[in-house]
Amino acid sequence: MEIREITNKNVWEDFLLECDEKTFLDSWNWGEFQKKTEDKIWRLGVYNNQELIANALVVKVKAKRGTFLFIPHGPNIKYEVQSTKYEILEALIAKLKEIAKEEKASFIRIAPLWPRNEENIKLFKKLGFKNAPIHIHPEITWELDISPKEEELLMGMRKTTRYLIRQAEKNPDIEIIKSSNINDLEKFKDLLNKTADRHHFVPFSLDYLKDQFSCFGSDNQIVIFLGKYKGEIISGAIMVYWQEIGFYHHGASLSKYNSNKVPVSYLMQWEAIKEAKTRGCKRYNFWGIALEDKKNHPWKGLTLFKKGFGGYKKEYLKTQDLVLSKKYYLTYIFEKLRKLKRRV
Repeated sequence: MEIREITNKNVWEDFLLECDEKTFLDSWNWGEFQKKTEDKIWRLGVYNNQELIANALVVKVKAKRGTFLFIPHGPNIKYEVQSTKYEILEALIAKLKEIAKEEKASFIRIAPLWPRNEENIKLFKKLGFKNAPIHIHPEITWELDISPKEEELLMGMRKTTRYLIRQAEKNPDIEIIKSSNINDLEKFKDLLNKTADRHHFVPFSLDYLKDQFSCFGSDNQIVIFLGKYKGEIISGAIMVYWQEIGFYHHGASLSKYNSNKVPVSYLMQWEAIKEAKTRGCKRYNFWGIALEDKKNHPWKGLTLFKKGFGGYKKEYLKTQDLVLSKKYYLTYIFEKLRKLKRRV
């Protein structure tokens, strides 16, 4: 097997069309966004007899807690060659170790979209990996098959969710705005700041959101949704539509209204799903959810909201770390403490 950098967007995206398990974090445009944030990236392809059989976006993360190489939601492997995934990963890691040495990275982190089963757990363990202390991107997601007709989708929802959507549709004080104007990010950012204050997290900067929007906007793959009640914006979301999948990427809202009495967020989510159908998407990914046994998880309410639309859970392998230097353990302690603080 041979590892080569891929420099052609069409080669990269066409290969991903053949992969079922993928998210926009694998896309060419996510790599472009990483470059805008001044992160160094490598788009690696694994070739067998000149045939591209796997790929991986590699990002160099340089943070206060340490420098490491990160593969978000990858590597992606062709379905036909799944039986050789150990050999593919082995070849990829050999290349990553070379890069890590040059870039002075203390570890390699992989967040694979591989099922959380005994086979995959053993495979990473055999290669020397250990569970990471935190995850950067979702390991448990909620997904919905949106190929049925709209009425069928509504009937598949929780009764309360369906009722609230229909009530919102009838309410003349509720308005949903769909925008491809980058300037509307400022309205979303205002909501995000208020959400962050309420839930005690550090929000993304406006420049960060604008960089994302410009990268995906160049291919018409991103939309801002803003929900109004009596003229006031009280809910917002940023959706990514890529390779026949819709993604609920960012969300924000005000807490001044009871969502059961003023169901703006329910209608906004339904409009985003309908937009996905209009664009030919077959699936809708609600992004991360909390496990049922985590009663005090900060995502508990949001998880209940997402599940109300119908769908199914996908649980992926825990984020994996390959230690290359003793410096890793400083990162490990820092991230472990941060996880305890965030209660996730």
